[in-house]
Amino acid sequence: MSEGINRRRALRRVGALLGGIVSAPTVAGVLSGCERMAGPDWSPQTLSAAQNQMVDSISEIIIPATDTPGASTANVNRFIDAVVGESYPPDDRDRFLQGLENLDARCTDDYGAPFAACTEEQQQALVGELDDEHFGPDTPEFDRDAPPFFRMMKELVIIGYYTSEIGATEELKTNRVPGYYDGNVPYDEVGRAWT
Repeated sequence: MSEGINRRRALRRVGALLGGIVSAPTVAGVLSGCERMAGPDWSPQTLSAAQNQMVDSISEIIIPATDTPGASTANVNRFIDAVVGESYPPDDRDRFLQGLENLDARCTDDYGAPFAACTEEQQQALVGELDDEHFGPDTPEFDRDAPPFFRMMKELVIIGYYTSEIGATEELKTNRVPGYYDGNVPYDEVGRAWT
């Protein structure tokens, strides 16, 4: 994690991005930290190989590579595997894993193939539908202590990305000079810098 951003600050930012509400399982998971995300020989411990690939694909759809690297390059799937496995209580872990199964089933119903076998366009369309259902203007209230799968997924992707080194340094471009503030800097000199 970047020196310029800590977990609590990241949660506040994600809360702002998601309309001021972050679910309890995500808050608990991020604040407790994760230990098993690094290393060249990494393999998922909570997700199956197929689920890990699905999480990686969904993450990249939510935060794709543009002029900065996307969620896949930032290894957001590793963050999600660690948070779901190490920090989520069993009920939340089960709801998340069941959500992946339900998404795969929905994809099969809609497109005749599981998520991994669908085209990129079909995957993007399904994730877009889920986003509209859970974050659209007519989204009903949800139980913050037992949020729906896609809300948990999107929160984890956003937090995982923006607390990664890539998200903090290349996307947010956090200012690593503590205590320094200059309020009169032309935007083209700082770009996306948040701090």
